[in-house]
Amino acid sequence: MADLPESTVLASDYFHGYSVVGLLAVIGVLFVAVAFGAGRLLRPVVPTPEKLLTYECGVDPVGEGWAHTQVRYYVYAFLYVIFAVDSIFLFPWATVFAAPGYGATTLVEMFIFLGFLAVGLLYAWKKGVLEWT
Repeated sequence: MADLPESTVLASDYFHGYSVVGLLAVIGVLFVAVAFGAGRLLRPVVPTPEKLLTYECGVDPVGEGWAHTQVRYYVYAFLYVIFAVDSIFLFPWATVFAAPGYGATTLVEMFIFLGFLAVGLLYAWKKGVLEWT
């Protein structure tokens, strides 16, 4: 590599990281495909009328297939996930913020991130999503 230009060596190092990620992705897809294929080949297939019935939590199905579900439970779960992701981003931010030379830039980036989350929360509040009725 001594006779190659420096830009070629840098590009090679740069794409080497992506090739490792790509190789792991291919291995992951192959692992899942082999697992599902082996499961399909090894499982016993004995259809009976009992196996073809709809089964839900140990209760035999009665009535129509449609049931009303309260959406607010999903909205609260979604808001929890948003703020859990926010807390996951806050821990690395705190460690980088303590490093010399990164303070102001990191602080601005985190306030932009928190601003996006605040706008989403204000939007949900204005739409009345957070009202438990």
